[in-house]
Amino acid sequence: MSIQTATPYLILNGHAERAIALYSRALGARTESLQRFGEVDQSCPAARRELVMHAALRIGNALVMLSDGPDETPSPTRGGAVSVALDFDDAAELRRVFDGLAATGKPIVPVFDAPWNAVFGVVEDELGISWMLNHSK
Repeated sequence: MSIQTATPYLILNGHAERAIALYSRALGARTESLQRFGEVDQSCPAARRELVMHAALRIGNALVMLSDGPDETPSPTRGGAVSVALDFDDAAELRRVFDGLAATGKPIVPVFDAPWNAVFGVVEDELGISWMLNHSK
């Protein structure tokens, strides 16, 4: 058995709808599936029924999954920071995505010509997710 792929799964503590809108606008993400807690568990509290239990977003050829999280209590950060790395086949598209995420987030590493023969930048979106953007020249 060999691993075929690794898919980031973002737990967004009640901000999944906001993330879907942001990633659709800034990354061109398409929602492939979306299930709400109330669709799966009729006994869930009324306040959680419309929250996102699971969503799958297609970003180019990549898949990113996300959820509002398993309960009302935001989970503490565990295990260290995680960044989502995206590889682009076009530097202009990389800059467009960087600017789109930075508009409501913050640049961490401005887009530059990297020493590994690439255009590279890091941006943290408004939800605190870090995106590493790379285009090999």
